[in-house]
Amino acid sequence: MEVRDKLYIDGAWVSSTGKGTLEVINSTTEEVMGSIPEGTPEDVDRAVKAAAAAFPAWSQTSADERAKILARVQEGLTARTEEIATLIAQEVGMPFTLSNLIQVGLPVMSFATAAQLATEFVFEEEMGTSLIVREPVGVVGAITPWNYPLHQIAAKVAPALAVGCTVVLKPSEVAPLNAFILAEIFDDVGLPPGVFNLVTGVGSVVGEAIASHPLVDMVSFTGSTRAGKRVMQLASESVKRVALELGGKSPNVILEDADLDAAVPAGVAAAYMNSGQTCSALTRMIVPRSRLAEVEDLAVKTAETYTTGDPFDASTRLGPLVSATQRERVRGYIHKGVSEGAKLLTGGAESPDGLDSGFFVRPTVFSNVTTDMTIAQEEIFGPVLSIIPYDTEEEAIEIANGTVYGLAGGVWAGDKEHAERVARQVRAGQVEVNGGGFNPTAPFGGYKQSGIGRELGRFGLEEFLEVKSLQR
Repeated sequence: MEVRDKLYIDGAWVSSTGKGTLEVINSTTEEVMGSIPEGTPEDVDRAVKAAAAAFPAWSQTSADERAKILARVQEGLTARTEEIATLIAQEVGMPFTLSNLIQVGLPVMSFATAAQLATEFVFEEEMGTSLIVREPVGVVGAITPWNYPLHQIAAKVAPALAVGCTVVLKPSEVAPLNAFILAEIFDDVGLPPGVFNLVTGVGSVVGEAIASHPLVDMVSFTGSTRAGKRVMQLASESVKRVALELGGKSPNVILEDADLDAAVPAGVAAAYMNSGQTCSALTRMIVPRSRLAEVEDLAVKTAETYTTGDPFDASTRLGPLVSATQRERVRGYIHKGVSEGAKLLTGGAESPDGLDSGFFVRPTVFSNVTTDMTIAQEEIFGPVLSIIPYDTEEEAIEIANGTVYGLAGGVWAGDKEHAERVARQVRAGQVEVNGGGFNPTAPFGGYKQSGIGRELGRFGLEEFLEVKSLQR
């Protein structure tokens, strides 16, 4: 039982002004594994004022000094890899081996990249008679989700600190315990008071207080499109900068000449990563009608290798969903798929055999899905793959672009040039070509209702900068 009863504000562990606490549930055992303070608007006000007071000095520190601190944070995270990976496997349900590589590996890389970029980035350039200066935007409110909890925190906090911003963080109350470890590391490495602040609580209270606070200069939010719209609405009252990384319903276009033996198993994996709790999951497999039977056979065979079970069992490929609420949501979509006429090939809404506790959902594959079905349009956030047949390449592209989202995508073809030609027509922020791997330094973000702005690498750094012209 991990009880966290303090917030981290102005370089110190302090009590919340409220008396409430929030329980953290182990997604496999369904037992309470910890608790956190239920923060208040008054806590947010204290944290924001501390961040605002710390900003002038922090923004004037040298890039080298900021880089050294970020490098020490990277070392601190690396030293506690197993502890953090274990915690997130319990909170979120990702199998431990993957949690180790992804849930800790990516945050470590984010801090390493930010440290490097802080010293390499060109903050000033001559342009005619002007000097163009890039300066930190100010106090950043970071509001993060539960599915890749520490990764999403690091993707905001590391670049914001690298360029000289100060931060108030509200992590998801569903998977918040890892954020306290990061705060401990910041405290250990000697980050100046007020530069990083942690306030836990629910979005409707703490998140809204951050988004509407007059001293917050920018809000960086990752989460649902519905919540992102609310953040944008609140931020607009004081004309804050807003960066949003929201939902997705990402297409995976398999073209007529693609190698199905490679494309289909890779596509199932891209839908089921983290039990489907991935905003960029390739959940719509768009396939030639002439090859539908082959695709169905391969998809079912692959899906049925995704054994569900305890994240700490080496044979587990699919852990539980994060919560009872999420499990019921996903089951509801599976029922909806059946009722709207999709063909259920494997899986379904029933609990997996032999798993009496835990928020588990069977790895599920639907076929003959049409674009007007709910499961083809709405983000499910569970291990549910929809196979959608097409007759022409033009129709495949139309289907790929036929949702309100545009976060990610994939294209498979017999040759790279063909795949790239189609990938350029997919309206999404990141498109895999013939299974190209995730690049943690490439820009990540979406078109349409998948968001505004880009995270990671140099583009992620630029999100937290203002541009000033000195006319000389």
